[in-house]
Amino acid sequence: MTTITDRAGLGCMGMSGAYGPSDEAESIATIREALDGGITLLDTGDFYGMGHNELLIARALDGRDRAAVRLSVKFGAQRGPDGAWLGYDARPAAVKTAAAYSLNRLRADHIDVYRPARLDSQVPIEAAIPPTCRELGIAVTAYGVLSRGLLSDSFQPGRTPAPGDVRGRFPRFNAENATHNAGLVQALRQIAQRREATVAELAFAWVVAQGEDVIPLIGARRRDQLAEATRGLELTLSAQELAEIERAVPAGAVAGER
Repeated sequence: MTTITDRAGLGCMGMSGAYGPSDEAESIATIREALDGGITLLDTGDFYGMGHNELLIARALDGRDRAAVRLSVKFGAQRGPDGAWLGYDARPAAVKTAAAYSLNRLRADHIDVYRPARLDSQVPIEAAIPPTCRELGIAVTAYGVLSRGLLSDSFQPGRTPAPGDVRGRFPRFNAENATHNAGLVQALRQIAQRREATVAELAFAWVVAQGEDVIPLIGARRRDQLAEATRGLELTLSAQELAEIERAVPAGAVAGER
């Protein structure tokens, strides 16, 4: 496998049913391969699979040096017994409770990065996030690099989502929007092909080019997806190529809310 550095994190959400059924053995193998290749940041959420994702990560880390891994956990999302979204809660008391449960599921004595999954309108923040992070020298993790699989050579508008695949509810994937967005993907594919790369590889290369303080999360649940993203991390784009990508998919060009 291509050597990867500590320049990205592994987003583990897809391993817990968000995009349909997944293979637990393959998920664990993917986590371990990422760690073996140099990735040290594992990104999860206490609501991914109703705690399943944290339990999965604990299994993958069994017998490994915990100090060599950075666990990033998102909290605050409230879900019902059927998985329905109930809202967000980032009150101090709720945070303490959520952290205690996460530590238990992860079989860990600490969490390296702990943050709300979304901003809670009832709990104000102090300042604008990106400028403050750069001022303080704090890195930003970029998730959804492939826009839930939209930016990939496998994206096909009109394809029926698998049972349990949350993308069936997302506006970007409905029939009309998906057809429009497929045209944007095709424009990116033409740029990628000149570099003998895939659309996904191009997407990761673009994120890496945004600055050393921007850490892309690889949302892989299989080892082949991990390998593809890794190739993108190692792809250097020229200023001309970056400008071409911006012209192909300008801000606001994607149809449908994320």
